[in-house]
Amino acid sequence: MLKALVPVDGSRTSLRAVEHVVKLVQGREPMAVLLVNVQVPPDSWEVESFLKDSEVAALQDGRGNDALDAAGALLDAAGIAYERCVLHGPVARSIVAKAHEAGCDKIIMGARGESLIEEILIGSTTQAVIRATDIPVTVVK
Repeated sequence: MLKALVPVDGSRTSLRAVEHVVKLVQGREPMAVLLVNVQVPPDSWEVESFLKDSEVAALQDGRGNDALDAAGALLDAAGIAYERCVLHGPVARSIVAKAHEAGCDKIIMGARGESLIEEILIGSTTQAVIRATDIPVTVVK
């Protein structure tokens, strides 16, 4: 059985990637699904000076799990089993590392992330994942 990693950030396009997975599985392509959300470490001294590392991690885990809940609901409604994971670190690198670690055969992800500003200023996470991995990547618009 193939295993797919599906990065989710709460955006509409990331949920469309999950909907694509549902269609694939319902179309008789058996697949193990790993939903992943990546939380970037804070770079604000204001946050770091008032909160302990464990408090920041707990806040980020909560935000990551919120993003995963909507995607999980789509898979639950379709009766598709999945695993979920919140990661901390650089987004593209974390996605690729987790895909390799989990033995994924493919990555299925949305074309755009939650923040258009971030996409413009930092560059496309999707493009960074494609450049950084030898695992096939399916991009869903």
